[in-house]
Amino acid sequence: MLNQQLDRVYAALADGSRRTMVDRLTRGPATVKQLAEPLTMSLPAVLQHLRVLEESGLVRSEKVGRVRTCRLEPAALQQAEQWIADRRAGWVHRLDRLEEFLNENEGESS
Repeated sequence: MLNQQLDRVYAALADGSRRTMVDRLTRGPATVKQLAEPLTMSLPAVLQHLRVLEESGLVRSEKVGRVRTCRLEPAALQQAEQWIADRRAGWVHRLDRLEEFLNENEGESS
């Protein structure tokens, strides 16, 4: 289940327009109109991108009257960040071990 969620998050973030929307939402809630302003696409295209972000769990929206307001869901980003951090920690550990090995065997190669 977690892998499927991560797949959706990374797929959603793979698109530059969606990353622009997520970046805007890091500064606080925004209306669909505000999210669409910097993008050179139609409103239906913006709504399709928002749907992908919502399905990934990155964004939540609510409609009050005729205005739809979107908010970032930090938990989805935190899961993706944790996955990367776990991989990074493994590589740092391996590189530290390699450095130790090379330092220990430095004199043997002379």
